[in-house]
Amino acid sequence: MPKKKILIVDDSALMRRVLCDIITSDDRFEVADMATDGAEGFKLIVSREYDAVVLDVYMPRMTGLQMLKELQNSNVHAKVLMASTTTSEGAKETIDALELGAIDFIKKPENVADARHDEFKNRFLTLLDVVANSRGIPRHRVPQKKAGDEKAPTFSARYDVNFHTRGESDMKRLKEKEQKASLSASSDIKLKPHKAILGNKIVAIASSTGGPRALQDVIPRLPANLNAPVLLVQHMPKGFTASLAERLDEISEIKVTEAKEGDILERGHVYIAPGGTHMKAVKKGALYNITLSDEPAREGVKPCANYMYESLMDSAYDEIVCAVLTGMGADGTAGIKALNDKKKIFVVAQDEESSTVYGMPRAIANSGLCNSVVPLEDVAEQIIKNVGVR
Repeated sequence: MPKKKILIVDDSALMRRVLCDIITSDDRFEVADMATDGAEGFKLIVSREYDAVVLDVYMPRMTGLQMLKELQNSNVHAKVLMASTTTSEGAKETIDALELGAIDFIKKPENVADARHDEFKNRFLTLLDVVANSRGIPRHRVPQKKAGDEKAPTFSARYDVNFHTRGESDMKRLKEKEQKASLSASSDIKLKPHKAILGNKIVAIASSTGGPRALQDVIPRLPANLNAPVLLVQHMPKGFTASLAERLDEISEIKVTEAKEGDILERGHVYIAPGGTHMKAVKKGALYNITLSDEPAREGVKPCANYMYESLMDSAYDEIVCAVLTGMGADGTAGIKALNDKKKIFVVAQDEESSTVYGMPRAIANSGLCNSVVPLEDVAEQIIKNVGVR
């Protein structure tokens, strides 16, 4: 199998050397070219083909963000792994980079010497392999809330779950979409029948590689009056999820925040697990609160979606609506299996075609627990249909 061709774009000669040494130590890759800034990197990408690009954020002449914008404006495709910092500004720019098309990011060590340690090396090579083998997925544009706009786009009219008030054309459209979704599922995927129930519900979403971008096609489609709270585990290191929450809140009608210890779960509110911290829901009296834990990583990730799903096994919720989005590995499947043994659940998975990395969605789809496998743009509709609005 031919080696994957990698382009390194970084203004630090020492960092280019370190990254080059790490990449060439793995038989799967070769460093095809190196660039000292975004302008030089852009010219190389336009003229040559690479399987992946490792892109620094801060560079002279043209920054990493500026290069991504130039690629987007020029309709030039590249699979990009960002090399990011954990400063507040660096975290915000990382979220911007993911929105502009970067597949994932690696947190840079505080000093170059730490980049030679096995922990960084192994993480970097794992992500590089995922990015190089991922598929580029165009974003679906959805109506977005504008800052200060009290009349934000309303989705409840489009996704009204009261079937008694639906028009005949709306019912026909929904049935056609559901039939299409069933047909789009791989022939070896068996969808589990689902009988709609009434009651108190909660939504729990899991996503990983490609997730920050995918979430911008799901969360903004959820209405402010969603009749359930939403727990969200996005695999990210410490220091980045606050910026993700702020960005999603800016463009969404539903409220989005990074979860804090003791938060009381409220309907119409999305709680994102802080990077590097496990999150679960715990009942205290008549209310449910967020509890955060610094327990070791599970299945190599922290936060872990399995941890979140398992925390709902003994909850009083009548149904848990589970959504599994793009990501490598199988986090979420074991937790949903355990949840299925004790609770009523509805499970929706993102389909292969719209997934940046079809790992986590494939795992749950192949488990036999999925009620629906749909394109990314239809995930929110499945959630709203099963949860309802107030």
